[in-house]
Amino acid sequence: MTGGYSYQRRRMVELVASRGIQDERVLQALGEIPRHLFVPEHMRTQAYGDHALPIGSSQTISQPYIVARMTEMLKVSADHTVLEIGTGSGYQTAILAKLARTVYSLERLPDLAHKAIGQMRALGLDNVKIQTFDGTVGWSEVAPFDRIMVTAGAPKAPSPLLDQLRAGGRLLIPEGDRSQQSLVVYRKLRQGGVRRTVGEPVAFVPLIGRHGWQRS
Repeated sequence: MTGGYSYQRRRMVELVASRGIQDERVLQALGEIPRHLFVPEHMRTQAYGDHALPIGSSQTISQPYIVARMTEMLKVSADHTVLEIGTGSGYQTAILAKLARTVYSLERLPDLAHKAIGQMRALGLDNVKIQTFDGTVGWSEVAPFDRIMVTAGAPKAPSPLLDQLRAGGRLLIPEGDRSQQSLVVYRKLRQGGVRRTVGEPVAFVPLIGRHGWQRS
């Protein structure tokens, strides 16, 4: 199932590492997950370039560097339970699944969620659970989470997600307007309160939902 493109995948990992990604577990995960399976078939020859690609439904698969950077910033350990908001193609989901104990992922578009579920099964990633739902509301039934990653741009971090973050946990989200954001990390302090750190500029599709951008 993962056959082909092994050379291109190695080159992609080398490129990402040359751009400053140092976490060996993140680099290993990128080397193991076949990115070409998460893009439309006619675009597979472009799958390992360091750029975003359309996946249908006005959504994109993020460029490999951004996937690696966000994963490294989240600091996922093998005992962590992770919530991902915005499954998309499932590529970032699969990377997280290689690093975490369990990954819960919410996708508002049923077609994308269905395809991603199929990919998780095909790759044998049985520690992933995907549902179609408004990700800005979170997944309260299985909260709290050690880590939360949002893969769409929002005006601010949705309050339900911060509420569902475990003490000592991290939430990573692109914050800004509809066209330009910055990667922001929220750390929930064990003694109470939240610490917010602003990182590098990015551009993601908008986070649509009750606690995000409205469709209009």
